[in-house]
Amino acid sequence: MPFLDWVNKNNAKGTARAVPYHLLKREAVYGDVAAATENLLIQGDNLLALKALLPFYAGRVKCIVIDPPYNTQSAFEHYDDRLEHSQWLSMMYPRLVLLRDLLAEDGAIWVTIDDNEAHYLKVLMDEVFARKNFIANIVWQKKYAKQNDAQWFSTSHDHVLVYGKNAMNWRPNKIGRSAEQLKGYGNPDNDSRGLWQSVVYTCAKSRAERPNLYYPIIHPKTGAEIFPSETRVWGYDQSRHLRHVAEGRIWWGENQEKDKPRLKSFLNEVGQGLIPDTLWLRDIAGDNQDSRREGLSLFPAGTFSTPKPEKLLHLILTIGTEEGDLVLDSFLGSGTTSAVAHKMGRRYIGIETGEHARTHCVPRLEKVVAGEQGGISETIGWKGGGGFSFLTLGEPVFTEDGRINAAVTFSTLAAYVWHVETGVSGPQDFNSPFLGMHEGKAYFLLYNGILGDRRPAGGNVLNSALLAHLRALCPSSACFVVYGETARLGPARMAAEGVTFKQIPYDVTMR
Repeated sequence: MPFLDWVNKNNAKGTARAVPYHLLKREAVYGDVAAATENLLIQGDNLLALKALLPFYAGRVKCIVIDPPYNTQSAFEHYDDRLEHSQWLSMMYPRLVLLRDLLAEDGAIWVTIDDNEAHYLKVLMDEVFARKNFIANIVWQKKYAKQNDAQWFSTSHDHVLVYGKNAMNWRPNKIGRSAEQLKGYGNPDNDSRGLWQSVVYTCAKSRAERPNLYYPIIHPKTGAEIFPSETRVWGYDQSRHLRHVAEGRIWWGENQEKDKPRLKSFLNEVGQGLIPDTLWLRDIAGDNQDSRREGLSLFPAGTFSTPKPEKLLHLILTIGTEEGDLVLDSFLGSGTTSAVAHKMGRRYIGIETGEHARTHCVPRLEKVVAGEQGGISETIGWKGGGGFSFLTLGEPVFTEDGRINAAVTFSTLAAYVWHVETGVSGPQDFNSPFLGMHEGKAYFLLYNGILGDRRPAGGNVLNSALLAHLRALCPSSACFVVYGETARLGPARMAAEGVTFKQIPYDVTMR
């Protein structure tokens, strides 16, 4: 498989691992307090924020939607879109790596982009997510009006690249038929099976290719033998055709005047939903004009420069999620993804680096909680409710000399240790030295007086009495991995007991 190469690529590849862990600081809660714990708005560098989320959300995000800078060499009010090409690639690479690690095994990532970087991004994502996990390149009609002063072509579309964490585990939800698509359905003969439309009864094969599909059908009114044309055959063999006749599925017109049969296709059999296609016109996905109108209704004093319409996000989340699923957008912009996710009953995490996290995203989500009726609200019957939390990036987990920041709580460090060891997010709220089992090993953390006594002898140092206590917490015969300040058991004793000891902070920061 071909790979992109660019200046400083090796540095970009190492960035995701080198990014320091930071604490997340909850600044405010809006709306329902319980619901707010599930929905997070984070202000801060998205690379740092993504790394901070890993211990808690690795492998748990069902749908990632990002609208990164397009690198159009234009300056916008809220961000600079004028990175040199290799800088843009170096910016995207580590963020895609962390997003991949957060994605669930049955999840998918959706990235909007235009032709400036779309084809480079496709190859970059082939490398990060693996080419076999590419699902689709959706073409979205972002505008209707022609740009007559364009140098070459008037550009009417953006791309939406879709990749799965494991594409074989991901399946799209079907989307509802539009009023236009339902126009062909009726029930002129009052069939008890409900609405239907007639479809062609032949297929484009020759008599020589499929001789068993070339046979006479008797017209019920005239008694004449009806054959398909010279270049086509019937779509069904004779036994299947006779079954169609017996089931009343052949349609010759209301007065049986047609000279060729058609098949009745019932809506309740084909279903109300359709497999989504890769061409999204503005009537189903909205366009830039819609997003501008939405922005002006939300922010009359000045909207965000490059928003996406709520209809576009609604379509993505309809196809890619179910109610209650977790949605992540690490280039949140004016907050569209989080707003739509909130209205649709999805949990969400939105990350935005600029001040507009406060000036645009917070007030927009407050309006959603209050029941604002813009965007998709009327279509889906949104009336308000729920809540969200506003967070900022706090201090690094580790100090410059490699020690653990005093502000780090037991549960926070436990989540990091668990993620470092297992590569997945924590299976529980950590409130015990026993963190859990993974692949035949039991993991423990002795830190910050978790056993009720901050003295070394009271719980942070592994000795015989404490080991007995740990075995009571986890009586399994599995190997033990214990993190603590120090151990007073010799190597031979620990080997006999099947215990691997790792010292805090050194064996945490080194991994």
